[in-house]
Amino acid sequence: MGICCKVASESEVSQGGVVQDCGLHTTEDGRRLQVVVADMGLDTITIRCLDWDRDRFDIEFGLQNGTTYNSYLIFGEDKTALVDSSHEKFREYYMPVLKQELESRGRRLDYLIVSHTEPDHSGLTRDVVETYPGVQVIGSKVCIAFLDGLTHVQMDTRVVKGGDTVDLGGGHVVEFVIAPNLHWPDTMFSYDHASHIMFTCDAFGMHYCSGDPYDTDLKLLDDHYRFYYDCLMKPNARSVTTALRKVKDLPYQLIGNGHGPLLKYNVPEMVNRYQKWSEATATKSTSVLVLYSSDYGYSDRLSQTLARGITKADVPTEMMDLLSVDPQELVEAVGRSAAIVLMAYPSESSEAKASMGTLLSAVKSKQTVVIAESFGGNDEPVDQLRTAFLGAGLEPFMDPLRVKDVPNENVYQLFEECGTDLAQSLTQKDSIARKKTAMSGDVAKALARVSGGLYIVTAGLATSSGSAKGAMVASWVSQASFEPLGITIAVAKDRAIESLMQVGDSFVLNCLGEGEYSHIMKHFLQRFPAGADRFEGIGWHIAENGSPVLDDAIASIECKVVSRMEAADHWVTYAEVTNGSVAKADQRTAVHRRKIANYY
Repeated sequence: MGICCKVASESEVSQGGVVQDCGLHTTEDGRRLQVVVADMGLDTITIRCLDWDRDRFDIEFGLQNGTTYNSYLIFGEDKTALVDSSHEKFREYYMPVLKQELESRGRRLDYLIVSHTEPDHSGLTRDVVETYPGVQVIGSKVCIAFLDGLTHVQMDTRVVKGGDTVDLGGGHVVEFVIAPNLHWPDTMFSYDHASHIMFTCDAFGMHYCSGDPYDTDLKLLDDHYRFYYDCLMKPNARSVTTALRKVKDLPYQLIGNGHGPLLKYNVPEMVNRYQKWSEATATKSTSVLVLYSSDYGYSDRLSQTLARGITKADVPTEMMDLLSVDPQELVEAVGRSAAIVLMAYPSESSEAKASMGTLLSAVKSKQTVVIAESFGGNDEPVDQLRTAFLGAGLEPFMDPLRVKDVPNENVYQLFEECGTDLAQSLTQKDSIARKKTAMSGDVAKALARVSGGLYIVTAGLATSSGSAKGAMVASWVSQASFEPLGITIAVAKDRAIESLMQVGDSFVLNCLGEGEYSHIMKHFLQRFPAGADRFEGIGWHIAENGSPVLDDAIASIECKVVSRMEAADHWVTYAEVTNGSVAKADQRTAVHRRKIANYY
């Protein structure tokens, strides 16, 4: 997978100041890992671990520019605090840099502030505690409880609540803001009153690896910032708006996030985007409650994927951890939800069983439920969970989702598509009604006179059996540029293939011939079950860009997504043409004509 950003060099100068390169390392499988240090001013530095070649992260992220793991050192007049550590893969590179930065200033480490316990931010907690005896570990109540089970080492811990502070001296008073579900239940923000830096961990981040520590060129970051929000934060939109409300009076000027460039030059713009996107989602009348078990098997990742599929269909979700959720909050969330998604919890967990009892007492017969395995090694049997819901008067939406091996892209695709199917079933009647009344009859008939060709878009890495593949019928296609050659395609937000057509992804536009398309159109217009192979029974081969090419296409055009523009219910995708071939030179492309424009 190509990297379009250069590796940070020694003392690379950006608008943010000097970046110190602490060494580039190449792993046995050829991946590049690098640690860099940037002086943020005001007694604060960031230690950034650059993972240049990471091509998958959490759920179905297709990382075209790797990712970073950001941590921070605050040097108060009296005390020193480290905000988050890093991923364990950086252990042999990160720990010496941390030691050097402390020793060069004659400092010891007094506090380790853990924003949340996801391994990519807390993977070196034990190393830090063992290297610096006496360091106090600070976190939310849920965070400290999780750490006890993760590190298996004696620690001096402090549980903080919203509004609590720690004074490092010299005006560096760090105030804590509890911000659960962004995107883990134990998340908190930390705000330094001296530097006006707010440390937010996953929130306001993105998976984008570059030598520049800051958001200097916003155009390079826009798509990555939005995709990260859609995958991780949109399923928790209600929690995002709550967190923004809590920090609205803090005069932060810089955001130290956990992934990607730090926000320095565009803070109001980027925060306002979170506000706008989250408010638009959280105000929907129909919502789905997603229940998972944090730090158990693949429960968090698979639940996030299901939630991503639900929110693609414009239905908001609330995500709650069965192991730590407050019973009253659970009852209230059940009451405002049209459907419930339950990931199988660890069968020996008394906390999960108590939450399950609360859930069953609060559900209503009109609600529907989706049950899925977590592949945690000790899942509560999904058939027993199904029986429990049937006994409470709920009809499952589908058979339980079963995971028989470590989830690959096909499994994630299955879970996302199940989420979308569930959401569409909840809003189908309203959606049809909205389309009917979206425009007057005359306008609908006039707009229908705008005709288009008939195409099948195919995407995904066809060279790998475990990789996700997708296809869709398209007619809203147009050439958009000469140099370089480019096209645009309108892709509905709730299409399964949308996740395979992010910036940097490749696909093929297959042209259908006049009078020869009925069988292939019929095949791809059918409603496929979630996770089904769209290409079963269809002849295809692999294009140079790795995507499927249909044998029956009269021509095929290989493309790479360059940018996306958001419309109300579609993404207008601009792609550069990288290759093309004509299979049937005497055939013309079929034309699609409509009577009304309310439908495709």
